[in-house]
Formats: sequence, C-alpha cells, structure tokens
Amino acid sequence: MKQKLLEIIEYLKKNNVDYADIRYVFTRAESISVRNQLVENITGDESIGFGVRVIYKGAWGFASSSIVNLPSMKKAARMAIEIARASATTINKKAKLTEAEPYIDTYRTPYKEDPFEVPMDDKLNLLITTTQEMKTDKLIKSAEASLNFWKTHKIFASTEGAYIEQDILESGGGFKATAVGSNDVQWRSYPNSHRGDFITGGYEFIRELDFLSHTDRVKEEAVALLKASPCPSTEATIIIGGSQMALQIHESCGHPAELDRVLGTELSFAGGSFLTIDKLGSFRYGSPIVNIVQDATAERGLGSFGYDDEGIKAQRTDVIREGIFTGYLTSRETAPVIGQKSNGCMRADGYNRIPLIRMTNINLEPGEGSLEELISDTKNGYYFDMNKSWSIDDKRLNFQFGVEAAWEIKNGKLRRMLKNPVYTGITPEFWNSCDAIAGKSEWHIWGVPNCGKGEPTQTARVAHGTSPARFHNVKIGVSK
Repeated sequence: MKQKLLEIIEYLKKNNVDYADIRYVFTRAESISVRNQLVENITGDESIGFGVRVIYKGAWGFASSSIVNLPSMKKAARMAIEIARASATTINKKAKLTEAEPYIDTYRTPYKEDPFEVPMDDKLNLLITTTQEMKTDKLIKSAEASLNFWKTHKIFASTEGAYIEQDILESGGGFKATAVGSNDVQWRSYPNSHRGDFITGGYEFIRELDFLSHTDRVKEEAVALLKASPCPSTEATIIIGGSQMALQIHESCGHPAELDRVLGTELSFAGGSFLTIDKLGSFRYGSPIVNIVQDATAERGLGSFGYDDEGIKAQRTDVIREGIFTGYLTSRETAPVIGQKSNGCMRADGYNRIPLIRMTNINLEPGEGSLEELISDTKNGYYFDMNKSWSIDDKRLNFQFGVEAAWEIKNGKLRRMLKNPVYTGITPEFWNSCDAIAGKSEWHIWGVPNCGKGEPTQTARVAHGTSPARFHNVKIGVSK
C-alpha cells in the first residue's frame, strides 16, 4: 500500500498541482444492542477506500473510490485534478495553506484488550444480564443496553513529503431503564445518556464500567422519578453534573469555536457562530475560573489521535483562558486568516468525505474540591444530572437543556428528587455566572460519538473533559 500511495503522490506532483494529499482508510465497526433480554441488533461493518485532495491554482478538487488498486487511484487523482482545474476558472478567493511540518510517523491507540477479539457470547451475556437485572421491577417496562466499537487504520501521504500511518481503537457502551406509570414515563441511564460513555481504548473500559453494580440504582431512580415533584419554574443556583457539563461544553463552547463556522462556510449546513474574529483575545466568554482547552493528546479521550487528516500533529491549545476567548479550532486553510498555524482539528468521516474542522477533546479544566464539597457550599439550589434533550440556536447563543433528574439542595444537602427539569441561558451570560468548578477527583472525559456537521452530514467522535460546576441566576423550569 505504501508503494501505491507514494506512486500516486509522484503522479500528482508531475501534474503541477499546488498541493495534494491522499488518505487511505480502512474501518471496522461493531454495534450490539439488547432490549428486555432480547437481542435487538448485532451489526458489523467494514469499509475500505481512499480519497484524493488537490489544490490547483488556488482551487480545491476531491475524488474518492472504494477500489483500492493503482489504476483506480490514478483515475481518482486525475478526476480530482480536473475538478480543481474547472473550479479554478470560477473561484473568487484562492485557497492557501499555512506551513506544516511533513511528518513521517506512526501512531497507535494504547489499549489492553481488543474488543473485536472478545467472544460475542461474552458481550451478549453482559447486555442480557444487565437488562434482566433492571426488569426485576415491574414498573420498568423497557431495559436497554448496548456496546459499540470502532477500529480505524488510515494512511496519510502528501506532496509535501508527509507519510503517516495510524491505528485508532474506540470503545464504549451503556444502559437505560425506562419506568412507566399511570400517566408518566421517566428514565435513568448509566454511565451517561445517549448510549453511554466512550473512549479511545479497548474492552478494558467496558469492564471498568461494571454495568451490573449500577443496575439497582438506575432502575430505582427511574421508578422514583414517577412519583417525584416537578422541577419548579424559577431563577436559581444550579450545580450541573459532569456528563451534562460535557454536552454544555460541546454545544456552547466547542461548536462556536470552529473557525469554519465563524467564516461562514458551515452557515447553510450546521449554522454559524457568535464568536466573530474581532472577539479573539479580548471577549469575556466566562468568569475568570473558566479555562477551556482543545486537547487531541488527552489520554483515552474519544477525540484523541496522533495526527489530524491534514497531517498536523495532535496538540493542546487554549480556547478560553481565565474567562477570555483566546483560540479557535482551525485548519491549514483557515488558520492564516487569524495569522496562525493549524492546531490540528481537521477530520473526515471516512475515505469518501472531505475533512472538516471538528472538535477534538474540548476540556474544561478542573477547579478544587469534590462534588460533595460543592453541594455543601451551596445553601439553596438544584443539582442537575445527565442530559435528556437539548436545543441551541444557529449562532450558539440561546440554549435550553433538559436533564433526566434534578435534586433540590437545602442548606448544603441534597433533598428531594425532581422530574422533568430544564434550564435555559445565553452562552456568555451563563458562563460568566460560573463561580465554582469541582477538582481533579471529579474530572472525567466524556465521549460523544455522534457529533454531526457538514453536507452531506459527517459524524465525528469527540469528547469533553469536565468536573461538575456551579452557576448562579439560571432560569430553570419544567419541560412539557
């Protein structure tokens, strides 16, 4: 394969392109789900192919194929050149890439146990037993459990001399108990909603999650929610749990910091951003304790890798420092607009898609103390836990989140459980109301396997490291 790719790179050079790269990608995926002790789905997918990007006289061209042989590769390369040449006759602004070191390297996700080597019977037994344990309460009408695994082998080569091979392994799963009463439906999840939690790593993570030790609590809380009082409509101090904080960061910090959104290239597909370029380095995004980084090097983060799909080495850079907005997520083409080099955020969903700016691990740095101490330091308020629904406008300013459950805080103690809680806010006002973030003992990187962007839609696997955090004067209410 290496010889084929390098031969295509030489072919592209001979055609006088400004720049070109080729990505070979092999992916393998496995998805398993069980509902009420019955196997609902076992899916295994494999995909193989390559994509060629070309810049000719400042215009992009792209072509791909699932036929991985030299004639097919040359055909796709010619097509990419022809598309770029045609585009060059109509473009208003030429594409220019910032300088990048042409790495020759390999990268492999650290892991202990390959999930694809674990017997299917073992995985099914775990999921079946998990749902069986939750169904021991007659009010639990639906018990669901699932596992998902992805293995990706990709090679990147460019006309600048880069040649990078990567093997990335991703694993995760979770379960959910749904309770049904006479006129209500409630549910609780573990370890997170929306199919669980995910990392770059192996089956050892599934063993660490220890599903069966959490089934009793999850089903009991789902049933308790049926009799719980509704969350009041008021303005209050709230503490947001780590898993919900992850989605808060994703929607109100990660997406608006994507520079392609700011520049308008995603406006028609996935929206824009209120973080215009004039705000860089001066805009107060949050309170002084808010520090957010993009970090593709974070251990086990679902957004971790060795190099992005432009051959840029994974790195850690500031997005918000002491509450001030300090950095975008960039590519080789967008970074020069702000006088910088790419910080390695370009990724594609497969061989037949053009790379886009995607979140890596967008992490809120921890503060001090435990969640228990944060609660005890709160005289009156509410604790919100685990996402149920979300909505945010296309500029990433106005948002509303619903969570699975909330608890009232009175005199520093958790009191009664509340159902159907929601909270709303305006992004900078919300983050400026943050006055406490729990410490390292509470910090966790939550994997988000289904971030959508682009047209046609591309799905990226990203993550967000965070601890629980406290916010003041937040509007809360009841979802109908």
